[in-house]
Amino acid sequence: MEQGISQSVEHGYADSNGVSIHYAALGSKEKPLIVCIHGFPDFWYSWKDLMRDLSNEYYVVAIDQRGYNLSDKPKGEKNYNINFLVGDIISVVHHLGFKKSIVVGHDWGGAVAWALAMMRPQVVEKLIILNSPHPRGLRHELATNPEQQKNSQYARSFQLEEASQYLTAEKLVSMLGDNVDIQEYIEAINRSDFEAMLNYYKQNFPREPYKSDPSPVVKVKAPVLLIHGLDDKFLLAGALNHTWEWVENDLTLVTIPGAGHFVHHDKPELVNRTIKMWLNR
Repeated sequence: MEQGISQSVEHGYADSNGVSIHYAALGSKEKPLIVCIHGFPDFWYSWKDLMRDLSNEYYVVAIDQRGYNLSDKPKGEKNYNINFLVGDIISVVHHLGFKKSIVVGHDWGGAVAWALAMMRPQVVEKLIILNSPHPRGLRHELATNPEQQKNSQYARSFQLEEASQYLTAEKLVSMLGDNVDIQEYIEAINRSDFEAMLNYYKQNFPREPYKSDPSPVVKVKAPVLLIHGLDDKFLLAGALNHTWEWVENDLTLVTIPGAGHFVHHDKPELVNRTIKMWLNR
């Protein structure tokens, strides 16, 4: 692990109804809180550059989601339902002594962040989402766009009962591209629980036959910054359409050509600069 970040972060654990959630923190607790939530197959270290860039002005905390790295890995698919994942973030915010937070999420971390903003709006001051379309947008694309259906085959495969036995840390880390500390990631993914990681898909990803969400819209109350790498092969940009209909406050949409699903790994300087400018506007 990079000397600078490993020496300066403070590690801690929050209790989420008996599940221990690990976090790494950088900056002063006197500053506003930012909580960063990684996706699949990642861990808190995903945010090291952003933590460094924002820690002068904010108290930046990056978690390991349940099932990953140093957090607990409860057995049973139901323990990975979105309600529990949202509860984990609330537990971290309250454990740190805050009532609300700026929330940053990528991939499944983005899905958790969207859900948190809709279910517990009083906890979310501002919302920053990386390559994780609003769940209604994704459902609509799955229902209507054959290309998105085809490109979601990986998620259908992950929903199969025995899927975890075909995974290795090396295979998973290869998905992240070339801009990651491979050894660091392999160690963290080996500490994770492959079955738990796939339970996110089994519990929360739409299943066939796909249809649009018929439930009443609950609008996100926080201002939203939505960043999307346009070369994402998993979550196509069409799912971003209509996001403005599901947000009550202002929505800033930044698309980045030449960046894929792991937009913050592919274009870290541009992503971090965009986030900083948006927060300081």
